[in-house]
Amino acid sequence: MNVEFFYLILFVIAALYAAVGHGGASGYLALMALYGIAPKEMKPTALVLNLFVSLTSFIQYYRGGHFKLRIFIPIALASIPLAFLGGMIHIEDTLYKRILGILLLFPVVRFFFFKSPDDSELKDPKIYLSLLFGGVIGLLSGMIGIGGGILLSPVLILLKWTNQKQTAAISAAFIFVNSIAGLGGMFTKEISFTNDMWMYIICAFAGGLLGAYLASKKLNQNGLKYVLAVVLLMASYKLISSTI
Repeated sequence: MNVEFFYLILFVIAALYAAVGHGGASGYLALMALYGIAPKEMKPTALVLNLFVSLTSFIQYYRGGHFKLRIFIPIALASIPLAFLGGMIHIEDTLYKRILGILLLFPVVRFFFFKSPDDSELKDPKIYLSLLFGGVIGLLSGMIGIGGGILLSPVLILLKWTNQKQTAAISAAFIFVNSIAGLGGMFTKEISFTNDMWMYIICAFAGGLLGAYLASKKLNQNGLKYVLAVVLLMASYKLISSTI
């Protein structure tokens, strides 16, 4: 696989993730792993790309009035310090790929099996659960180098705290602050970025803009979710099978 194809896939991944309110780190990590990029470069690179794409997505959903600050605050307060701590933790490469492969299955399950609740079904969040899930997801996010949206979204939908668009708005903001915290933890250690970082940013940001545009035009998100789910399922299989 050549580098031009890598940039194209990176662009497509960013567009698909942004359209459903995610930053895309799990997709970027899977792509970089398949191209043989070292995890010490993968993690900070994915979080930087997350910043651009999740912010673009958040602005789109925030303008639509879908962001729920009272739900976001306790989750983020618990998550941010633990994402910073997670960013300081090093995981052996083989174990890292296995964990990433397993985490990629979370959005697959959500996209295929979790239906967005109607507004009449929504429930008030429990503070202790918000803090618990925020902390656990934050720690995992920092360790693996993701923003945590792929883990938070199924929780919000399953517990019926938010509908689909509210979930996307909260997840985008959550990804942004977690990515900053995770990067902060990583900067306490020795990290490195790929030499092609600027090209990665350009491709991801352009893809994020396209995804946000598609979302604003009320394109059928179910079709986009299923495409993304299939891509992630294939990536998960390749990552897990390569470590067995």
